[in-house]
Amino acid sequence: MKAIPRITLFIAALLLAQSCGVYNFTGGNVGAAETFQVNYFQNYATQSPGSIFEPGMDRDFTLALQERIRDQTSLDLVNSGTADLLYEGEITEYRISPMTATAQQNAAQNRLSIRVKCRFYNRLEEDKGFDQSFSFFYDYPANVQLNAIKTEAHEVIFERITQDIFNASLADW
Repeated sequence: MKAIPRITLFIAALLLAQSCGVYNFTGGNVGAAETFQVNYFQNYATQSPGSIFEPGMDRDFTLALQERIRDQTSLDLVNSGTADLLYEGEITEYRISPMTATAQQNAAQNRLSIRVKCRFYNRLEEDKGFDQSFSFFYDYPANVQLNAIKTEAHEVIFERITQDIFNASLADW
């Protein structure tokens, strides 16, 4: 009599284990793709009025996007050739703007905003490609110099923008 519940339990556990293999906790759906490539994101921020140039940000953003896709998928990163998935684009804005004012009409808080234009090509499913801009910001006290918070600000902004690009290109929800 005890054998029946054990068999039922074993079968239920087996079915549950197999069904879990279908889901990916990151939400990424790479389909039949096996490789991806992230071309260098050029920094064209100075072409946008009011934007400034931040040296090295182009390299840092490119690496952050590569890391995001590598960490959340099983895709292999390739640097040349014909990858199944291709990301390319430009940094189009890097702007510091005053956000709130004090009673003396001085800035109390500044906002660092970054905008990135990304083109995504899926060579296996061409209808899934896009050409889209993504942006995010980081607020900080006006009495703090940008250099003091730049590393943290870039991490926060890059995390959000790379996740948004990942979601737009590979999330299937």
